[in-house]
Amino acid sequence: MHQPTLSRRTVLLAGAAGAAGALLPGPALARPDTGVSAYAFPLTAVRLGAGPFADNAGRTQAYLRFIDADRLLHMFRVTAGLSSSAAPCGGWESPSTELRGHSTGHMLSALAQAYAGTGDTAFKTKGDYLVAQLALCQKANGFLSAYPESFFDRLESGQSVWAPYYTLHKIVAGLLDMYQLTGNAQARTILERKAEWIRSRNSRLTYAQRQQVLRTEFGGLGETLFNLYQVTENAAHLTTAQYFDHAQILDPLAANTDALAGFHANTQIPKAIAAIRGFHATGTTRYRDIAVNFWNFVVRRHSYAIGGNSNGEYFQAPNRIASELSDTTCECCNSYNMLKLTRQLFFTDPGRAAEWMDFYEKALYNHLLGAQNPSSAHGFHCYYVPLRAGGIKSYSNDYDNFTCCHGTGMETNTKFGDSIYFHNGTTLYVNLFIASTLTWPGRDITITQATTYPETSTSRLTVTGSGQIDLRIRIPSWTSGAQVRVNGTLTGSPVPGSYLTINRMWASGDTVDLSLPMALTTEAAPDNSAVRSVRHGPIVLAGQFGTQNLTALPTLDPASLRATGVPLEYTAGSVLLRPFYKTHGQRYSVYWTVTGAPATTVHYPFDETSGGAVLDAGGGGRHGTLAGGATRTTGRTGGAVLLNGSDAYVDLPSGILTGATAFTIAFWVRLDAVTTWSRVFDLGTGTGAYLFLTPRSSAGTARYAITSGGAGAEQQINAPAALPAGAWTHVAVTHTGTLGVLYVNGAEAARNSALTVAPGALGATTQNWIGRSQYAGDPYLAAALDDFRVYSRALSASEISQLQ
Repeated sequence: MHQPTLSRRTVLLAGAAGAAGALLPGPALARPDTGVSAYAFPLTAVRLGAGPFADNAGRTQAYLRFIDADRLLHMFRVTAGLSSSAAPCGGWESPSTELRGHSTGHMLSALAQAYAGTGDTAFKTKGDYLVAQLALCQKANGFLSAYPESFFDRLESGQSVWAPYYTLHKIVAGLLDMYQLTGNAQARTILERKAEWIRSRNSRLTYAQRQQVLRTEFGGLGETLFNLYQVTENAAHLTTAQYFDHAQILDPLAANTDALAGFHANTQIPKAIAAIRGFHATGTTRYRDIAVNFWNFVVRRHSYAIGGNSNGEYFQAPNRIASELSDTTCECCNSYNMLKLTRQLFFTDPGRAAEWMDFYEKALYNHLLGAQNPSSAHGFHCYYVPLRAGGIKSYSNDYDNFTCCHGTGMETNTKFGDSIYFHNGTTLYVNLFIASTLTWPGRDITITQATTYPETSTSRLTVTGSGQIDLRIRIPSWTSGAQVRVNGTLTGSPVPGSYLTINRMWASGDTVDLSLPMALTTEAAPDNSAVRSVRHGPIVLAGQFGTQNLTALPTLDPASLRATGVPLEYTAGSVLLRPFYKTHGQRYSVYWTVTGAPATTVHYPFDETSGGAVLDAGGGGRHGTLAGGATRTTGRTGGAVLLNGSDAYVDLPSGILTGATAFTIAFWVRLDAVTTWSRVFDLGTGTGAYLFLTPRSSAGTARYAITSGGAGAEQQINAPAALPAGAWTHVAVTHTGTLGVLYVNGAEAARNSALTVAPGALGATTQNWIGRSQYAGDPYLAAALDDFRVYSRALSASEISQLQ
């Protein structure tokens, strides 16, 4: 949440001193979503079982019962000219804070979700009271807010003001949740009047004036207006939603350009959520592409090990992670919104579901689950989650905080049941391993999931009732050797990064037992391979340093890690490592300077059976994406990627060789055509800095080249012949110091001992492709690729031969 003048923390300290996702079933939608092939269950259909998520939810529910609604309403009443004897709130809800009123919107959403998720009418009663009192304020003043309408005059005239549309969004989103989740018709009436006010206010502005207004944070207002259009089929709401299409941000995203550096992070994420809701409302594929590109950029180039993003609330340059560790990393609102976006993209393209939900799990467990203070009966919540060495979490309070993350924290902890299961017809997706019970509406079928995951790597699904279910169980990309048993019998061949399908008639009492082995791994920061986090399966571990305020990253030798016997806990010498989500009340380090660690390996086996994700089996999470007309085929072993020679390629993450002083790239290729200047791989930032391998150069031979000064400065390794067509060929190139060696089918084909440009000199390469050149005029590759590997060291000749 960006403030134009003072820092948030300054304001907070001064104050202390002084539907989500797809619309949930409720009142019928006038318009079904377009481009959706998976659907959410209503929150009423899922009940949490015992475990950390239920514990978090219980603390937030206690806060919702505790808080005085009249204190939240105080400034609404004052602004409307109505009397109020309630004590004003502090923090960001104080009478002098321009963002006042936003927490009431968050509260409405949280109360609606808590009611839907538990059936406890106390939450609906409090929500109904807030709605009724807001209606009185709207009637008295015409304009409903806790601040005067003149704030919008200031906004439109270019004066400094703290995000009035952002606050308005929270209120209208809360009203829509009250209507959708509790059936409160009065909430819809207030909302539609407010939406008409927004339309009228913006319709009198020119396009240029509106674009100027959109430079000030406006939250997810576009998302809520698209949602309202789906509810009402009133075209005026669609027009108003599109008033909030911010060209400065959306146009580069539509062009698949990462121009996010320097922008306030959580101002931009809701624009991507609005874009995917715009696709679902209109079918406009540009909206979908904006949302997908944004997700790819943020998750692959701007996210920390815990799944969060931003430093000082802003996106930094792509792949700057190790160099961006501070006390103000990972604003919690950002992950709240990234999970909303991820959920929408799952509905849009379940073919990439494993990739979407791997990230969802990562950010949910490692960031948001651990952002609530377990020692607080009222679920006090973090604003930032520090990732500098020696950082410590700090939390909100009852009445003198009310930051944006206090608000989204209330929402996060009242809707944990919304993404465990999804469906389409008789298809059931099991995406998260959280103790819960699903009562399938209209089917007289109940699925109970019993698990203590992640402290154990197992989960059991028990069916009550009977019927056809095409069960899809997520097999995470981080596991190996997963097993699934139906009624005790091993079933299927689980592939990491995909869904195991079990389609059958189920009988009451049938069980499905999952085993998802977890390994201890390290994940390198993209800008410094020596800076790493430690994970057990999907769970990030943090070193516990008590009161020790570290001044530098601690050093870790992974070989020194020893299991303690307590699930997910290890020691490294005298330091205890335990799950970051359980780390509270002491200083910690998530990142380490790692010594004695094996070289970083990126490994793409291409064994996925569907979807567009290309998963990294090396454990570093550097997943790629099929692009253009890229498809799948039979590989030399298992699967392979098939490139058509016209527009198909594989898009790899940025910074894949950042900081490397040496490397090896190895792969199997079966060329369908040997086209001059096509590329097996090309890693770079454009035509000025790159390294590539072509099957045939203009000289008629295979070539590896590297340059940081364009084509005229290329340094090359030239093989004696072109790569052959029609047969699987193993190729590897190694580079260490000034020596580069090219291997074909395990034998050295050529070398150059005068390579003075190291791969690290190329910087954080942002255009890393298999099958595509940095030069737009070069042909695409026509070939099948299998077992593509990248090492951060030069393998020996004997090691190369062992890869065949």
